Amino acid sequence: MSDQQLTAQIDAAIGAHGLWKMRLRTAVRSGKCDVSAHDAGCDDKCKFGQWLYSSSLSPALKNGVPYQVVRRLHAEFHRTAGDVLADALGGRPVQAEATLEGPFTERSEKLVRALMKWKGEAQAGIRRAA
Repeated sequence: MSDQQLTAQIDAAIGAHGLWKMRLRTAVRSGKCDVSAHDAGCDDKCKFGQWLYSSSLSPALKNGVPYQVVRRLHAEFHRTAGDVLADALGGRPVQAEATLEGPFTERSEKLVRALMKWKGEAQAGIRRAA
């Protein structure tokens, strides 16, 4: 996988995961969502998660620190999204809102920072290769 492809995947992940907060906020307000709490809690159901676990990534990339950090934070992000949805869909909007504004937001921000760092490292590789 080229550094340019890696950068494109990271950009897509940042955008897609940014949409989760809006999706969860809607679920908290309505008590409904098009995704189950179980599926939201799985880090291999979204497009980025499928890519993270795919064989298209080299073993060297998967053994690297950036990948390991992002994979861990991505899993935490989804577990917390699942927690928010479980409360929202279970009729516990106060708890769902508290998790959304607290742990979910914190984990989301950590994931985005890790993705941005990984992207910066990939872009540095692009510059070195040029």
